[in-house]
Amino acid sequence: MTSTSVKPNLLPPGLVSNLQDVLSKRAGGEGEKAAKSTEPPTSESATTAEEDPNDSSKPIVLVTNGDGIESPGLTFLVEALVREGLYNVHVCAPQLDKSVSGHSVTLQETVAVSSADINGATAYEVSGTPVDCVSLALSGALFSWSKPLLVISGINRGSSCGHHILYSGAVAGAREALISGVPSLSISLNWRKDESQENDFKDAVSVCLPLINAAIRDIDKGVFPKSCFLNIEIPSSPLSNKGFKLTKQSKLRSSPCWQAVSASRYPAGHFMNSQQSLGIQLAQLGRDASAAGAARRVTKQRMNVEIESTGAAGKSDFERVKKYFRLEFVEKEQEDTDEDLDFRALESGFVSVTPLSLSPDLESETQTAASKWISSALQEQ
Repeated sequence: MTSTSVKPNLLPPGLVSNLQDVLSKRAGGEGEKAAKSTEPPTSESATTAEEDPNDSSKPIVLVTNGDGIESPGLTFLVEALVREGLYNVHVCAPQLDKSVSGHSVTLQETVAVSSADINGATAYEVSGTPVDCVSLALSGALFSWSKPLLVISGINRGSSCGHHILYSGAVAGAREALISGVPSLSISLNWRKDESQENDFKDAVSVCLPLINAAIRDIDKGVFPKSCFLNIEIPSSPLSNKGFKLTKQSKLRSSPCWQAVSASRYPAGHFMNSQQSLGIQLAQLGRDASAAGAARRVTKQRMNVEIESTGAAGKSDFERVKKYFRLEFVEKEQEDTDEDLDFRALESGFVSVTPLSLSPDLESETQTAASKWISSALQEQ
């Protein structure tokens, strides 16, 4: 007896399912077997299975970063987690480089979210900050879940020691997860200009992966420190590291250096690279999407001029004073020689692991809990 099947791409999935039930009953079950063996799953069912944590016993791991979704640090990390085959890996990362965005969020502007192609992972890129990405991912609005087992932010290009933690978008992504009650790690590679290479990120992944696996295992057991997240700093030559070392946040800070720039030599548009320019265009498109914005454009088309400087009301643009500046951070020699500080351990070739809490009152308790866990985790490697 020949079996009849229905192509799922021509009819709604629900109707296809009903028809297949009828056909299988008429054909003594043969129709159902043929349909299952020859027909690919619909995109809707594939998406549901991919995003539903109840489909398997694998824990959900969310990955974000500060450098942007196309950065090698994130790519190598996600690929390694997928190869492990132990986790449902989800990615929600900035579309562009937001590495020094700190703990900033996007308010009163539309944030665009697009699916991204990362093998073996469910991935989205967001026209916002790392904190936007984590907040959105944990909200339940983007994914069908709201609480992954672990959030990993990284691998960041450049160290985030000392006061750099306050500027780091990668660290902010991990901090946002902790604020929401989700355990998290931020990971950075001590990238050195003209010395480091892209493959160093792959080596950095191999160094920190055992600690990631230990964290996931112990979170599931309920023995991972709950009052902090861990900031992991990997030395420039990852495979030559001297081991993991529990460290304290230092007062390392680069000096901000503002330089005046000639407007005639460097017009405003020159300050933006192509990605930044695209980001501004996307933000503008988001604003344009609002009904209020549309109404304003109809009535005030001739006033659609962006003023880049502030001046006294009533003055013409020719009378306004415009100045242009660029900010750079200049490294300075640090006098503190305490080897337990994050940057000192990193310079000495150790993988620095610094527990960071949300409250200064918990620092001693946090350090103790993290110390016990790290010692235990490393002994089991």
